[in-house]
Order: sequence, then structure tokens, then C-alpha cells
Amino acid sequence: MSTSATDPRPKFLVYAPDKTEEGTFERRLSVRPDHLAKAKESISGGFIRIAGALSTPETYNTPNKKMVGSMFIVEADDIEEVKKKIEADIYYTSGVWDQEKLVILPMIPATPIP
Repeated sequence: MSTSATDPRPKFLVYAPDKTEEGTFERRLSVRPDHLAKAKESISGGFIRIAGALSTPETYNTPNKKMVGSMFIVEADDIEEVKKKIEADIYYTSGVWDQEKLVILPMIPATPIP
């Protein structure tokens, strides 16, 4: 992987599953406006390139989707920057995301990322 000044910043895949304990979905909904506001800032700042909620297969095509996690493709200088930003997210700090199952991996895209 080249490190020239013209190369884009490294990409990382973040998989953040929600906890499965009772009340997690309701907690997710209660802090969602703050999460989305901060995500909007991260998108405009160039950190988040692609992001979205993950839903259950049973509710994917229904009006009442059950969100069970989040995924991101982010751009950062290093994995520590990614960890710091993810750990500052309200879903992380309020106990929506399962901190023990959080996955952050460097990614080498094979296709363009918007």
C-alpha cells in the first residue's frame, strides 16, 4: 500500500452490534437523535464515508424495522483515531453497542467508495 501524499486516507470497516439485553432497542431509539446529529458532522468532516443501521432479516421489509447494530466505512489516519471516535459515540457511551463485540478492521477497497 502506497503512502504518497496524493493517496486517500486509509479506510476502516466498523461493525458495531447492539447488545441483546432487554431495553437496548428502546435505549437506541432514545439517543438516536444525538447519534444522527454527530454522524452528520462526521460525514461532512470526511470521517464517515458510508454508514447505516443493521436490521433483523424478519423486519427488513416492514415499516417497523428492528435495528440491531450499525456499520460504517470510515476514513482516518490510523485505527486509534477510529477507536477514539467510535468510543465517543452516544451508542457506545450509553450502552447500545456491545463493546465486547465491536469490530474495527483496516479495509482495502476493491471498488470506489463515495
